[in-house]
Amino acid sequence: MPGPDHDHDHDHELVRRHTVYSCVMGSRAFGLATDGSDTDRRGVYVAPTPLFWGFTKPPTHVDGPAEEQFSWELERFCDLALRANPNLLECLHSPLVERLDDTGRELLVLRGAFLSRRVDATFRGYAAQQLHKLEGDIRNHGAPRWKHAMHLLRLLISCRDVLRSGELRIDVGEHRERLLAVKRGEVPWDAVTAWMTELHDAADAAAPRSPLPSEPDRARVEDFLIRVRRASVTAPDPASDPVPQGAEPQ
Repeated sequence: MPGPDHDHDHDHELVRRHTVYSCVMGSRAFGLATDGSDTDRRGVYVAPTPLFWGFTKPPTHVDGPAEEQFSWELERFCDLALRANPNLLECLHSPLVERLDDTGRELLVLRGAFLSRRVDATFRGYAAQQLHKLEGDIRNHGAPRWKHAMHLLRLLISCRDVLRSGELRIDVGEHRERLLAVKRGEVPWDAVTAWMTELHDAADAAAPRSPLPSEPDRARVEDFLIRVRRASVTAPDPASDPVPQGAEPQ
């Protein structure tokens, strides 16, 4: 954790000046937004390579500067995504891209290199942790947090589908009404857990014949990271060269 003397303004300036990719996540990206939904923003910034040469390293992640905004430094982002962290993989597949330069565009082109059968363990492992918390809610408060139950189901849907197709699609709009009914507490808990079991069974069936590789393409991602670090040594000051805007590559 940053100490009391940590320079948050400097961290925020890194995000403002060196972001290569940012997107909207949460319910808006999942096709589950309602009138009261927040706008959660996630991004990737590239700390200039000379900042790594001294004893004090640049931050691996930054909270802010805007509300509901969180960003990772490129190396940290790649490391977590290669481990099939659900939050990072979903970030790479958001349909709502807000900021993108050439480096960010190459990162998105690489997103298939991060996918592997590891998603089976990480997505379902995260779902199991959330289920444990929901069961604790029921014991302690008599009911689960229904919004969290909805997102657990959404994650299991994404896990099943990526194992089947080899492609991660985070928009679950085709299940919108059923999922929002869960969020509103209109679906009995027994029916929610039955849906979870159904999704786990489908993932079990898909996993052995999934088109996903057993491991991510770490070498390809590392080559990208090294090239970005080298280019950063002599890169012009981005303050005088605005980051271009663009849409997600097809």
